[in-house]
Amino acid sequence: MAEESSNWIVMVTAKSPTNIAVIKYWGKRDETLILPINDSISVTLDPDHLCTTTTVAVSPAFQSDRMWLNGKEISLSGHRYQNCLREIRQRASEYEDEKRGIRISKEDWGKLHVHIASYNNFPTAAGLASSAAGFACLVFALGKLMQVKEDLGALSAIARQGSGSACRSLYGGFVKWVMGNDVTGKDSIAVQLASEKHWDDLVIIIAVVSSRQKETSSTTGMRESVETSTLLHHRSKEVVPKRIVQMEEAIANRDFASFSKLTCTDSNQFHAVCLDTCPPIFYMNDTSHKIISYVEKWNQYEGTAQVAYTFDAGPNAVLIARDRKTAGHLLQRLLFYFPPNVDLSSYVLGDKSILQEAGVESLKDIEGLPSPPEVKDNVAPKRYPGDVSYFICTRPGRGPVVLTGEDQALLDPKTGLPK
Repeated sequence: MAEESSNWIVMVTAKSPTNIAVIKYWGKRDETLILPINDSISVTLDPDHLCTTTTVAVSPAFQSDRMWLNGKEISLSGHRYQNCLREIRQRASEYEDEKRGIRISKEDWGKLHVHIASYNNFPTAAGLASSAAGFACLVFALGKLMQVKEDLGALSAIARQGSGSACRSLYGGFVKWVMGNDVTGKDSIAVQLASEKHWDDLVIIIAVVSSRQKETSSTTGMRESVETSTLLHHRSKEVVPKRIVQMEEAIANRDFASFSKLTCTDSNQFHAVCLDTCPPIFYMNDTSHKIISYVEKWNQYEGTAQVAYTFDAGPNAVLIARDRKTAGHLLQRLLFYFPPNVDLSSYVLGDKSILQEAGVESLKDIEGLPSPPEVKDNVAPKRYPGDVSYFICTRPGRGPVVLTGEDQALLDPKTGLPK
């Protein structure tokens, strides 16, 4: 590391997407390595709408490893962060910047301390897989910084040790997390089933019912389910293996009817497992249940699936519409049942053009929305203003990317501290 000055800083900034599982991961057979008891399949969400941005930096001037999440310094002492840092440092290669006179050997990476700044543009720990995006981004950015030559599959096995579902966020489109059999976890990796362009008709609307931190963390919930739920073990051995095959076929054939049925039933069974856990875990709330009821009634009325719903470990609904026109009808219904208490521009985020598909441009338009046709004439539908915090309109998206330009970095290039 011999240079004229020890004040140099080398940094990389990356952006990674979150993902939503359509065949759920719930339960570990090894808590340290984060090895799951079944395969899972997810859809990666467009990082332009939901993502984690992370800047990682090294310098001989740094005194210790430090991390800031959403502007607040957090401890890196937990084994999940340490596992990721250790695994990346072991795979590091030589770095050289002739212009700046900087050379870092493979051995030097273990002696250099790292600064990390990470920012989520969506609620943390609210059931929107913020840890998946976060650890995927951390591992991807560290891999680029430390010149790791291994492929995304190998990186996914490292990200998995930070947060299980993080392995799936290293790819865009449709992704399978293979549970693997090896006790070391080397074969428990993510593989891409299809890119985001394979089925780009799909539109995804997320109803953020609560952005509060959930009462039971996923880690605690999984442990308690593995210990107490007989349904979970039946699900992992008998149900999920068949669903994985069916879901792979549905995605390959862009068969929305099968995709929707599998997605909804798997989500419902996951939450049934939570209820079968002792003590029972309640991730969904009354608003979550209302959304399921409205989607089921609409699908039944049409005679064919229009929308699939899925809920992770939280009350927020992820609704997948078969195409853009259907997404407009879905948003119209959601705005009818859950009219905003705030300005529309801060209530519908992401791809705002879906509002035009819904024929809604102002609060006045929402007030005049008719009852959905599936509502029986003799029943006056109730509306629930304020029960949804906001909606995010998005689509299947790409995997992580490196961001160039100092203006996109979260750390100051002169000090290595948050901007």
